[in-house]
Amino acid sequence: MHIDLVEWLRLLCGIWFLPHLIGKGLHYEKASGTFENAGFRPAKLFVGITMVMEAVAAIGLVFSIYPRMAAAVGAVVMLGAAYAVVKINGPNWRWQKMGPEYPIFWALICLLLAIV
Repeated sequence: MHIDLVEWLRLLCGIWFLPHLIGKGLHYEKASGTFENAGFRPAKLFVGITMVMEAVAAIGLVFSIYPRMAAAVGAVVMLGAAYAVVKINGPNWRWQKMGPEYPIFWALICLLLAIV
C-alpha cells in the first residue's frame, strides 16, 4: 500500500483534531469560559459551532470526504484559536509564553492541504 506524503499529512491533521474535539466535549464549561474570555459570545454557542467544525474537519480529512473543504474548515478553526490565544495572552509568539505559533502553524498546514 502506497500513501504519498500529502495523504499522510491529511490523515495526521484530521486525527489531531480529535483531541481538541474530545477536550471541548469533556470540559464544555471550561471551554465556554475560554471562549468568553476571548470575546466569542455567546460562548456556549461558539463552543458548539467549533465542535461541529472540528468534527467536519476531522472526518473529512481522515476519510478523505471533501478533503479540501474539510482542510479549509480546519484552517478557520485554527485561525480562530490563534486569535483567541492572542486575545487572552497578548501578542506573545513563543509557546512558553502561551503564544499562537502552534495554531497558526496548524492553520497554515490546513490551508496548504486545501490548495494541493
